[in-house]
Amino acid sequence: MPVSTSPRRTLTALGIAVGSFASLQSLLVPVLPVMQADLGTDAAGITWALTTWLIVAAVATPLLGRAGDLLGRRRMFLLALAAVGLGSLVSALAPNLGVLLVGRALQGLGGAMFPLGFGIVRDVLPPGRVAGGIGVLSALLAVGGGIGSVLAGPLAGLVGWRGLFLVPLLGVAVGGILVLVGVPERGERAQGRVSLSSAVLLSGWLVALLLPLSTGAAWGWGSPRTIGLFVLAALLLAVWVLVELRVREPLVDMRMMRLPGVWNTNLAAVLFGASMFGTWAYFARFVQEPVSTGYGLGASVGTAGLIMLPMLAVMAAAGFFTGRLSRVLSQRGQLATGAVLIAASTVAIALVHGSALVLTAEAALFGLGLGLGYAAMTNIVVAAVPPTQTGVASGMNANLRTIGSAIGTALMTAIVTGSAAPGGEPTEAGYRLGFLVLAAFAALAGAVALSAGGSRAQRRAPAPEPRPVEAAA
Repeated sequence: MPVSTSPRRTLTALGIAVGSFASLQSLLVPVLPVMQADLGTDAAGITWALTTWLIVAAVATPLLGRAGDLLGRRRMFLLALAAVGLGSLVSALAPNLGVLLVGRALQGLGGAMFPLGFGIVRDVLPPGRVAGGIGVLSALLAVGGGIGSVLAGPLAGLVGWRGLFLVPLLGVAVGGILVLVGVPERGERAQGRVSLSSAVLLSGWLVALLLPLSTGAAWGWGSPRTIGLFVLAALLLAVWVLVELRVREPLVDMRMMRLPGVWNTNLAAVLFGASMFGTWAYFARFVQEPVSTGYGLGASVGTAGLIMLPMLAVMAAAGFFTGRLSRVLSQRGQLATGAVLIAASTVAIALVHGSALVLTAEAALFGLGLGLGYAAMTNIVVAAVPPTQTGVASGMNANLRTIGSAIGTALMTAIVTGSAAPGGEPTEAGYRLGFLVLAAFAALAGAVALSAGGSRAQRRAPAPEPRPVEAAA
């Protein structure tokens, strides 16, 4: 069925779908205790509702991204949307924890929508609007993740925790219909197939790494299980790289990963993700600490959401205007500027937090940096690789940002909870040290970004030579 093309229609369809899925990152966090009681499980068990989603999304992002490069990005985008919709329905009706985890695993397949969506933007939009389109999707991706934690409490009070799954389900359904009728299947496809050995090894080291990062605090960072999984992750990663260098049809071309603008930006993504999610995960808790601690504001969940609201608004605005801003500031400059703003705002949160008004302003500055950096990061990678590798390249970048987020959150947890006396609240010194460490990550990401090469340099960067199979095709 022929589909008419409109940049605005394309971005609207993709934006609704991506934003709805992104809300699943944080929508459940405030209601985990209620879910735990209703499903008859313990705290460790209900945590798997988050861990399962994270691990499946990490594995699906590069694999389905590569499948989109080979089979068509629109087709795989719709498949990922269908998985999210089915997973949302299963989760909403889940009678026990096991069924809920099946639903969350299906939802996790939607992680591939990020690289697939960026690839569709590159395929469908005019070249002059690609940077702006990626900025819009990046903004909605980031805002979706933040707005989930803001709206979860009030929505759960109205519709219950099961009803929370119906909100993204509605958005995914609307987005899917709009993509089906308003977004064409275009773009050059890669040749070859998905290497099974590469896919298994990639999945293996991602699971072995993210599992202890997500649950190490409960298992104990020095436990044999945690250390063993980290060692296994390192071994599988080394074997995966060797296999990718030798197979005729690699899942991720290691020569592509060495391109200027790719490896630097991927390193910045790890550091950026650590600072971004570490701060994000603990900011609301920080403002909700009791007044009796001497530093907390004693804010309610609703008040904490209002303090974070300007951050989300500024973040969205920065993402929407990144295309116009690129006329005067390169994507590399935007990424470095965003990282510096995140570092500055995180330092301010650590040192000056005496009132809600001050924290609101600091959060808004954080949102500005996040909006600039999030969009620029993807634009740099997309511009540096051939069109046939857009999905897998942006998927790996998103995965490295996810790994960074797990590292930052785990480190912040260790610092903050480690500062508390047994049975007591975390200390102000613990929060201060944690935020300052995260600020250092952001500053380092900015320094790395300055070596990533500007957008013009990226466009001049030679694409990797085709492998024999692709050349023959």
